[in-house]
Amino acid sequence: MEAALYGLVGAYADTLDPDRRVLLDQYRAIDIARKVVGVGSVGTRSWMVLLVGRDTDDPLFLQAKEAGPSVLEKHLSPARQANSGARVVEGQRLMQTVGDIFLGWLRVDGIDGRQRDFYVRQLRDWKGSVDVESMLPRGLRVYAELCGWTLARAHARTGDRIALAGYLGSSRSFEHALTRFAHSYADQNEQDHRTLVEAIADGRVVAEAGV
Repeated sequence: MEAALYGLVGAYADTLDPDRRVLLDQYRAIDIARKVVGVGSVGTRSWMVLLVGRDTDDPLFLQAKEAGPSVLEKHLSPARQANSGARVVEGQRLMQTVGDIFLGWLRVDGIDGRQRDFYVRQLRDWKGSVDVESMLPRGLRVYAELCGWTLARAHARTGDRIALAGYLGSSRSFEHALTRFAHSYADQNEQDHRTLVEAIADGRVVAEAGV
């Protein structure tokens, strides 16, 4: 099975640009492990692939995440991409000015006989982040503005920016609606956490602290 998985790295490489394939060819896969997915990906498969270049001090970690059909396909026409992983990758490339250089996709025949689509990316692509919990209000405001600007730019790159601007208009109604939603979402999150803590205390839910 491992030999087959390693061979799939080469198949995935065909979805990369030529210069990225040349770079990937300088690495060889030496180990594979299954990764526990996050809350938003529950029920899907995720694999980590360790590759090394000139020596063990030159590692490259790739992550293959299972991609299913878009939820919109139940209500709209099917995606034009034959591979769900390709749909995810093309969407990311449209939205992001600069993305992961190793972003690609592949289709795998599982040991259960089912075909599954995956998109592949670097496990750690050196994206920066900030600790929002330690931010002062002024810094948090600037950070929120940057996040909003980035999201708006992604929508402008992939949609009809004129239609979006016309829909939003010049009033602050949209901003106020987002603010109300954010407050409601935060309140619901706190309520859900409080319910979970009470269930753990009552013994209805088993949890292990400090893991």
